[in-house]
Amino acid sequence: MGVVTDIRSRSRAARLPAGVSCAKAGRSGKRNVSLFWRIFSLNAAGLVVATALLLGPVTVSTPVLAGEALVLLAGLVALLAGNAVVLRIGLTPLHRLGRAMSTADLLVPGTRPAVSGPAEAAQLIATYNTMLDRLQAERAAGAGRALQAQERERHRIARELHDEVGQTLTAVLLQLKRVADRVPGDLREDVTLAQEATRAGLDEIRRIARRLRPGVLEELGLASALRSLAAEFTHHGLTVQHHIPGDLPPLAPEAELVLYRVAQESLTNTARHAAADRAALTLRPLPQAEGGGVELLVRDNGTGLGSAAEGAGIRGMRERALLTGAEIHFESAPGGGTDVRLRVPAPPGDRSADRTGDSP
Repeated sequence: MGVVTDIRSRSRAARLPAGVSCAKAGRSGKRNVSLFWRIFSLNAAGLVVATALLLGPVTVSTPVLAGEALVLLAGLVALLAGNAVVLRIGLTPLHRLGRAMSTADLLVPGTRPAVSGPAEAAQLIATYNTMLDRLQAERAAGAGRALQAQERERHRIARELHDEVGQTLTAVLLQLKRVADRVPGDLREDVTLAQEATRAGLDEIRRIARRLRPGVLEELGLASALRSLAAEFTHHGLTVQHHIPGDLPPLAPEAELVLYRVAQESLTNTARHAAADRAALTLRPLPQAEGGGVELLVRDNGTGLGSAAEGAGIRGMRERALLTGAEIHFESAPGGGTDVRLRVPAPPGDRSADRTGDSP
């Protein structure tokens, strides 16, 4: 997973000279004039005009006549209006940059402020965009390493649960079975209850191990893993329907894991917090006109997101989406409830075309 983020960070770094040159040239590609020279030129023009008038035939009486006062006042107003216009034009990009900085979130990739305005403002905006790209690339790389470590730890815990705790409970269950054949009749019911409790604990351990390490994803593929996940979450009070076609486009293993984990976290939130009785899990391929890839939609009829702050689960889904360059949106579902929509782009290169070319 870290390889994907490193490639993206290098591609972003390759775009940095373009952003700097854009700051120098401005949005239109023409040479940009700095805010200092704009204000200086306007004030210099006003002073030159005033000096030329004083040295010319124009005179000011003492006391000042009404006509002369009107001319001086008009010149002053024109000079102040010119300064106001120049400052407004020069500072507008900075105000736009301030709004973008106050709403920036590294987990929610958005549009960058346009590089425009005087040279100083354009250079500042371009520098901010470059910094934001670098921070997002570094955050994605760090998230990739953290998620890889998390998956390795999940696998270790699942293996220990299955091999150590599971085998221990199995041995206890067999021992209880042997004891049940020799205990007196009045104690047999208690031993039977102990057997059922041990068997239930063993089933729970196996279920937790399967959730920690989705072996079905590695063995049977994404479609079967999602169908199994929907069946697992269908329990008393919640019905999960799935619409998963079999002809999905090829995806990288990292993208398949992200799709599975986002679907798992979404259904977990639905079961725990949404107070929903129905949920739908849909996976569909995206047309080439939209860039290809797949879209995952998890929809429930629960209480919705409301105004509650994002928890660790949603932040984790955002980090996973950022890792693979995917887009994730949390919206209100039609008729109430929540929509979790994840759009995973197609992997670089046309793998189907490569396989076709390799075949005889």
